[in-house]
Amino acid sequence: MPKSLDELQSIAKQVRREIIEMTGAAKSGHPGGSLSAVEVVVELFFDYMRIDPRNPKWPDRDRFILSKGHAAPVLYAVMAEAGYADTPIDKLNTLRKLGSVYQGHPDVRFIPSLEASTGSLGGGLSLALGMGLAARLDGRPSRTYVMLGDGEIQEGQIWEAAMAGAFHKLDNVVAIVDYNGIQLDGFVKDIMEVAPLAEKWRAFGWHTVEINGHDIPAIQKALREAQAAKGKPSCIVAHTVKGKGVSFMENNPKFHGTAPTPAEVEMALQELR
Repeated sequence: MPKSLDELQSIAKQVRREIIEMTGAAKSGHPGGSLSAVEVVVELFFDYMRIDPRNPKWPDRDRFILSKGHAAPVLYAVMAEAGYADTPIDKLNTLRKLGSVYQGHPDVRFIPSLEASTGSLGGGLSLALGMGLAARLDGRPSRTYVMLGDGEIQEGQIWEAAMAGAFHKLDNVVAIVDYNGIQLDGFVKDIMEVAPLAEKWRAFGWHTVEINGHDIPAIQKALREAQAAKGKPSCIVAHTVKGKGVSFMENNPKFHGTAPTPAEVEMALQELR
């Protein structure tokens, strides 16, 4: 059932708290890129996608692929809040522990409700295209949404897939780039610049829109525009802030792959209250 804007924002804040607690408890993980993706993932699971957490393999469901799989904490928290049976809320803080379903990257062997195991960067868009082609061949209404990292799209497989998606006119596939400007080793612009990003996707034949990736109404509008675009796949370039919601993490490359200390967890949770 669709949620109000206030409800979605409240869920987003709760998901942020859970990301901080999970990575803090694990003493490892990727908080920055999990926090930057919150609003997009919350909007998809709680408001936009045709899914049924009680029947996760419903054939006509929409699909979501977290290609930037190191941001698994955001996906785990959202799926837990959405009520998937194989993502229990009370186990979130077992992230990255031996035997936990919450592995460092999404793994269908542990969480069967996932659409794919991801985290080997560059592969998610190809997976999404395969699902889009399958839906077309089967005559199903399913749409596939795939979240890409801006560092990830430096990989060549992404652009091979981008060509293939346009060639096959896969208008049931939407790529969402979490454009937070930071990757493992620093700022994207200093490592391998990907700008002008929207122009690149348009040149590859994708219907492309740019938005503030933390503005839920803007995300909703972009998703509707993508669904209305016919004859070509869509890309949403979501301008986001790495570490969004926690002042000392925002736009800080350190927190790409460094967990908060116990003291930093407390500071972050105070801000998120």
